[in-house]
Amino acid sequence: MVKSAKLTPMMEQYQKVKDQYKDAFLFYRLGDFYEMFNDDAVKGAQILELTLTARNKNSSNPIPMCGIPHKAVESYINTLVDKGYKVAICEQMEDPRVAKGMVKRAVTQLLTPGTKTETGAENAKNNNYLTALEYDKDSKKYGFAYAELSTGELKTSVLSNVDTLINEVMSLQTKEIIVDDNVSEDDINTFNKLGILVSYQSDINIEDDMNNLTNNLINSLEKKTAELLITYIIKTQKRSLSHMKAAESYRPTEFLKLDHNSQYNLELNKNIRTNKKSGSLLWLLDETKTAMGGRKLKTWLDRPLIVKKQIIQRQNAVQELLDHYYERNEISDILVKVYDLERLAGKVSFGSVNGRDLIQLQSSLEQIPKLRYEIASMDATSFNSIYDALDPVDDVAQMINDSIIDEPPISVTDGDLIKDGYNKTLDDYRDAMNNGKKWIAELENKERNATGISNLKIGYNHVFGYYIEVSKANLNKLPEDRYERKQTLTNAERFSTPELKEKEKLIIEAQEKSKTLEYAIFSKVRENVKKSIKRLQKLATAVSTLDVLQSFAVISENYRLVKPSLNDNHDLEIIDGRHPVVEKVMGHQSYVPNNVKMDPDTNVLLITGPNMSGKSTYMRQLALAVIMTQIGCFVAAKSAQMPIFDKIFTRIGAADDLISGESTFMVEMKESNEAIQNATENSLILFDEIGRGTATYDGMALAQSIIEYVHNNIHAKTLFSTHYHELTELETTLHHLTNVHVGAVEKNGELVFLHKVKKGAADKSYGIHVAKLAGLPDKLLSRADNILETLENKDNDNDKVMNIQTSPVAKDETKNDEEEHQLSLFNDDNPKNKKQNVADIKIINEIKRMDLMSKTPMEIMNAVYKWKQKIEK
Repeated sequence: MVKSAKLTPMMEQYQKVKDQYKDAFLFYRLGDFYEMFNDDAVKGAQILELTLTARNKNSSNPIPMCGIPHKAVESYINTLVDKGYKVAICEQMEDPRVAKGMVKRAVTQLLTPGTKTETGAENAKNNNYLTALEYDKDSKKYGFAYAELSTGELKTSVLSNVDTLINEVMSLQTKEIIVDDNVSEDDINTFNKLGILVSYQSDINIEDDMNNLTNNLINSLEKKTAELLITYIIKTQKRSLSHMKAAESYRPTEFLKLDHNSQYNLELNKNIRTNKKSGSLLWLLDETKTAMGGRKLKTWLDRPLIVKKQIIQRQNAVQELLDHYYERNEISDILVKVYDLERLAGKVSFGSVNGRDLIQLQSSLEQIPKLRYEIASMDATSFNSIYDALDPVDDVAQMINDSIIDEPPISVTDGDLIKDGYNKTLDDYRDAMNNGKKWIAELENKERNATGISNLKIGYNHVFGYYIEVSKANLNKLPEDRYERKQTLTNAERFSTPELKEKEKLIIEAQEKSKTLEYAIFSKVRENVKKSIKRLQKLATAVSTLDVLQSFAVISENYRLVKPSLNDNHDLEIIDGRHPVVEKVMGHQSYVPNNVKMDPDTNVLLITGPNMSGKSTYMRQLALAVIMTQIGCFVAAKSAQMPIFDKIFTRIGAADDLISGESTFMVEMKESNEAIQNATENSLILFDEIGRGTATYDGMALAQSIIEYVHNNIHAKTLFSTHYHELTELETTLHHLTNVHVGAVEKNGELVFLHKVKKGAADKSYGIHVAKLAGLPDKLLSRADNILETLENKDNDNDKVMNIQTSPVAKDETKNDEEEHQLSLFNDDNPKNKKQNVADIKIINEIKRMDLMSKTPMEIMNAVYKWKQKIEK
């Protein structure tokens, strides 16, 4: 870096600003360009594909630089912010033409991944959350807050542990988190691994007009975290934040708990294969007509309800819309004409709203009386609160209608924005301009006649003002006493006359005063709209709620969904249930529906059947039915009744955790442990192929012990799919477990999947048949058949080996010879080695003495590992 003593005054000014924003790209305004210098230029040119040049190229210390036209800057800023960078906008604070000395400059806004408000049409239905974190060492709890800057949403909570914290951060899909010095390096490293930008804010400094945002927070940790977040927003935005809503406290336990793994496994928001919305539950449910309705739908999907009364209120509203077909269609058509009231209110607050935005606001407000009429026509008590909240804010609509032209320009400073007749002074200026332009046209005709030059013309530009242009071939026809040369072109000369100068002064003065007055009028209209922001936000909440409810009604009708009934006795019965997303993709005729029946005495369904037969789909469709029910939607079934669940845990699919570097099996065990440690009798657990990530007998032992532990200790509704057919024997000893299987038949040596779930256990896994369907070579498959036959014959000799004791403690430790001989499988078929046999007997005795019901799956896994090591020795 060049020493500041050698820098020019401009570069000294640049460096002083840059030193305040070291972690951001500094866009430094120079005339019509934003310039980047030094390291910013080198890195920025590479990322944005700009031409890298240098300032003072011929000096011994050239300064790297690159520039962006100010009119095109938005797309470049978005590119950097979307890639996780910060951008500081440094503007000229005075007109260079009148500045004395160096033009004053200052940063007017710091744009960051979490404070981005311009989302574009493709992301209009997505929230962009900025989060903040505070750690309290005494209580060992986290204060957590998040805000959506474009809509003004502000929420706070206290989280008990780091797992809950990560779950909230992942569910919100936050791109930036604010921390202070109390947050540990371990937590910060976790956020970095998740690709979340960590920003530091050590001090808290809330302006007087923002204090009211946290006044209703009782918990001191929540309040401190919210104030940390607000301070950062004030520091970065440097503009009005009057649209920010008062902080609302929430608890994750107030909603159905779905950790981010379950959201991912169930494909609630994104398709696992494409990582896009298409193919997810959100994709199916989204028939919303407004951007704010789309965002609310996603919020409801992320936080399903657990209060029966609230669920029924939503269900009743959906039913009313289904019962009133014509009114619902009218409501849908009206909502299409409603723009994003939440983000329009934010733009008004920021001062970034333009004339077209105000016309959109007016048009939206004009739809509200129509919505009220349709709701009143239904005469449904379910919509009373929404009806009351549909305030048309007609005074704002009328003010915009009176002042702003129907098709205003994007710019608010170039005029042609305010209607004629709205302001008398403005009308006078416009009259002067119109008459002046008429006079200019008359002068042009007069000069043509006087000079005899038929192509003489009078024009205008911002540099030279009005001019008379004459081609060089006609210069000899001009009178010498009146024409004063202003500009020379290749084929023409431009002149002025005393008359033209006089009229030019009057016209330009009227133009400038007109533009200034128009902007002043527009600013006053904007400030008056600003006074109604809270009313607009309340209206937006009602409209978005109505939008989601009509969306539920539309998809319920289109996809034959039914209203589920809720009970308090742990009874679950779904008749002809379907996975709605799979059915939409496959088509209704191709999908095979299935029942899920778990009465109050049935807690575990043990599911067997071949791969690709539909076990995972069967499990997922139950989870989706629960989620759809508890967001107030109807479900894909012929009929459904179910209890209200407090949590859903899933262990579906097999993938390594690339963030932490853990194996598939470790991820499997951690997710299983998460369910076992936190599930209650009111939870839903979905375990798919637990134990497949390790050796066969290790996996089988773990699978059985997990089933027994869940059955005997947790009593949660659990679906457990497995290929370990030996586990189906558990039905005889675990009285709240039922075997079911997904049917498949062999026809002419070919496997045919029935996709139908039936009672009882599957007779075989059909693994080689599935491999054949996948197209493996015949020679390979034939060899696999031979190996399978050998293994099955061997297994028949040891058919009791995995009959692990299901009672807590073995009743009789005296073993007969037949029982002792079972350990031949554990010593690798080497019964001649007597020393090895003695060691194996000790291990068998340890197994039989172990109280399985008192052990966690992780403890059992560790024990199995130790036994394996002893055997190998």
